[in-house]
Formats: sequence, C-alpha cells, structure tokens
Amino acid sequence: MTSVHRSGGDPVVAVGPVTGGRPADRPDAGTDRWFADLGRLTVEDGTTLPALTVAYEQWGRLNARRDNAVLVLHALTGDSHVVGPAGPQQPTPGWWDGLIGPGAPLDTDRLYVLAANVLGGCRGTTGPSSPAPDGRPWGSRFPRITVRDQVAAEVAFADHLGIERFHTVVGGSMGGMRAVEWAVGHPDRVARSVAIATGAAFSGDQIAWSTPQLDAIRLDPEFRGGDYYPGAGPVRGMAVARQIAHATYRSALELDVRFGRDPQPAVDGAAEQFAVQSYLRHHGRKLGRRFDPNSYLVLTEAMNSHDIGRGRGGITAALHRITAELTVAVVDSDRLFPPAQGEVLATAPACRALHVLHSEYGHDGFLIEAGAVADVVRDAVGN
Repeated sequence: MTSVHRSGGDPVVAVGPVTGGRPADRPDAGTDRWFADLGRLTVEDGTTLPALTVAYEQWGRLNARRDNAVLVLHALTGDSHVVGPAGPQQPTPGWWDGLIGPGAPLDTDRLYVLAANVLGGCRGTTGPSSPAPDGRPWGSRFPRITVRDQVAAEVAFADHLGIERFHTVVGGSMGGMRAVEWAVGHPDRVARSVAIATGAAFSGDQIAWSTPQLDAIRLDPEFRGGDYYPGAGPVRGMAVARQIAHATYRSALELDVRFGRDPQPAVDGAAEQFAVQSYLRHHGRKLGRRFDPNSYLVLTEAMNSHDIGRGRGGITAALHRITAELTVAVVDSDRLFPPAQGEVLATAPACRALHVLHSEYGHDGFLIEAGAVADVVRDAVGN
C-alpha cells in the first residue's frame, strides 16, 4: 500500500484507502501540504520515474460514496496553495483566494477539494530538483514531459485516494489545459470540467512567445546544462523569461493606462528607467526567490506540447470524446490565450454556453476578476 503523509503532522486516515503513513521529514514542515508516494510512473518519452511523489492540499471531507471530490489545477508557476495566507514556509498567499471554503463556489460543506502540485514542479511534487535514484537531483536528466504525463500523474494520485470519478475538475491557463485533457483522455473519470483562459492546443504564436523564455534561461552562464544544484542556478535568465511572460499576462490597455511612458526615479545611482520596466523587472526577480528554473523550463515545454487532438484524429474528434459537462470561460482582453481559442473548446458537444469575462487585465483576469470567476465556478458545479 502506498502512503500519504503530512509534513510535520499525522497520517491521513479519512480519505482514500490509506491506513498508515509517517510524518514527512521535509523542509516545508508547518505548511498545509500533504505528500502522496505513488511509486513508478512511465512518461510519454519512455523514461520511468521510479518514485513519484505528489504534494497536495485538501479542504472538506470525502463522502462515503466518494463522489464529491473536486480537483483544482494550477497554472505555470502556481502550486497546491490555492487559498490561505503566506507564511514562513509558504512564500505566496493563495492564488485563487475565495474559491474554496464553507459557502464558497467550491463549498466545503458539501465538496471535498484537492489541489496537487503538478508533475515537474518544484513545490513538493517530483520535478528536476527532486532526487533521482542515485540521490542527486534529476537536473538535466529529468524527462521531457507533456500535459498528458501531468494528467497521468494526477490519475495515479486519484487512484491512490480511491477516487474513481471527480465531481469537477477545474483549472485556468496551464491548469485549464489539464482540465480539458482530463475530460478528453479520461472521460469516465470526470463528471464536470471547467476550463478557464485556455485552449485545445498551444499555437505557433504561443510557442513563439515561450521560445525566448526558454533561451533566456539556458543561455544564462549559471544554467550549467541544467545541473546547477545546489546553487541558485540561472535566476537572472529566469527573471528575463518572467518579464517576457508577464508582458503576455497583462493587456496592452492595462500596461498603457497603468504605466504609459511614466519614468521610474533612479535608485542607487542606476540610470532612469520607465515605470513599466521597473514593474517587469520586479516580477522577474520575485519569481527567482521561489521557483526553480529547471521547473520553469520543463513546465513551459509541457505547455508547448499541448494538443488534445494529437493521436486522436484532431481537435474536433478529441472534443467529441468529452462526456463531462464542459464549462469554458475566456477573458475578452487575453492576448496569451485569445478568446478564439476558448471558442474552439466551446464547440464540444458537451459544452455549455461560453462564458466571456470582461477584464482590462488580460490573461491574468482569470486570477484577478475573482467575482466573475466565482460566478462561473458556482454555476458549473451547481452551487
């Protein structure tokens, strides 16, 4: 029997077939994260990960019928910490605060909500910084994974907890990719799928935007071929990658109205710069304090791989495989995932009416427009 354990806490005995476990000897003791040890996972490129661990958080209780479980899927640099404050061991506050709790859209008085850190990540789930069988970090040896591999890890996690079918799977951006892949690849495992600010396949334009991000990291002298541990690694390259990405997360209108051509006062003798430059550089530096550059590479390339139609006769054929009640929402100012991509998803026979969220913030509207997103989720789950 595989085990589930909580960092610094007691074994979980109320969810799934788990009857034992041990407290995790992990550096994030004191957080709300739990760890599931799932054994072997072979990914699409043929590599076998011999000891997959999935980090997750949970809210509410799994009912006796095991049919009230909801899986929340995070975006590129998110993690399992969907709701809750930041703390000494948790550097960021919840990224969808207000979504989960008693009376919330995902109402924990009746739903059991799970959020797992994605395969390839760096917040507890197996990724490039995790130890390989020889005890050293995987680093450059970590396999090139796909969105389908990420969902395969989540399927193994669901099996581990004894959840045969999710009440709802919900995610935005990269999490939305996985919500759709769940519905296409595992139609018998999902009753409802909610996909926000995402698409059926990563486009040439999206891959073009990701390419200089990948290059910025790999060309940093500290990258060292991906084997830079235990050092910080190519954080300057990742800062540049984040600047590129963040510009696609926000709309042209918002950046122009908020910053325009406003100058930024010189700091510590530095040359004067525009306020928008300072804003982007701030976000670049901020990510380096909490995220592993190798994970940024692995997850970005997984997004590049996203195509629900691959090997399934194309996107239209794949969408016809969906039997879950599908809810799709787009952000009208999104320039990373333009609304047209969501409109393609909405052609699935199982899709309900397309939700168009108005926001001046662009792609990040799926995080910022909390009230509108709450309405979408509440409607989708029938709460």
